[in-house]
Amino acid sequence: MVQPEISVLDETCPARQALNLVASKWNVLIIYALTNGPSRFNQLQRAIGGITQKMLTQSLRQLEQDGILTRAVFPTLPPSVEYELTPLGKTLIPPLNALCTWAETNYADIARHRQENLPA
Repeated sequence: MVQPEISVLDETCPARQALNLVASKWNVLIIYALTNGPSRFNQLQRAIGGITQKMLTQSLRQLEQDGILTRAVFPTLPPSVEYELTPLGKTLIPPLNALCTWAETNYADIARHRQENLPA
């Protein structure tokens, strides 16, 4: 018996579940911030404008749980924690770079369309 193909629009589709991981603006920004190597919590918070400590903590925990990054604790006083992309997380770098390139290339058109379509 042939299994019906699950559409990415279906909430049970594995592709949709994976896309939900990176659909969060904070997750994307955290991953992007880690593309140049490991960072500490405060470095990430400073690099990602507007993210609260609570949201950063929640997002880092979720990304760690999903295998996108690792968390290393160093025995200093106070303990220091460093986050780094896993090999799986590093596979997201090319698509994120492509998306950033697309955004930089097309933002002027997007801004123009937004301006033209403002409510009267």
